[in-house]
Amino acid sequence: NTSECEKYACCPLPPYLEDSGCVIEEDDNGGRPLRDVCFHLLKLYSDRSYELDQLLDPRSVTSDPLDFRLSWHLWEVLRALNYSHLSQQSWGVLNTSFAAQLESEGLWEWAVFVMLHEPDTL
Repeated sequence: NTSECEKYACCPLPPYLEDSGCVIEEDDNGGRPLRDVCFHLLKLYSDRSYELDQLLDPRSVTSDPLDFRLSWHLWEVLRALNYSHLSQQSWGVLNTSFAAQLESEGLWEWAVFVMLHEPDTL
């Protein structure tokens, strides 16, 4: 029951924003504030239908918005745990973005492996 100016704790910011103080970083895509990936995992644990796009956003882990390493691996773990409410479009973007990242590093064999996880479009 405290007002906005009387907050007693900072928002759970990603690790690269922790030293920035109690500032809420606004997301460019829809005005949602950025949160730490651990916060999103706790929300998913408490609400199985929690939106996965926020959780898999690379900026919840790293300051590089094009670093999809952890996001892709986290999605594969969530899929193994029967979480399936990520849209096919978001799934495809995640796969192709990570594959492109691997290819740009010269790891084209792993990029092919990632693309083998592309959802069926039948």
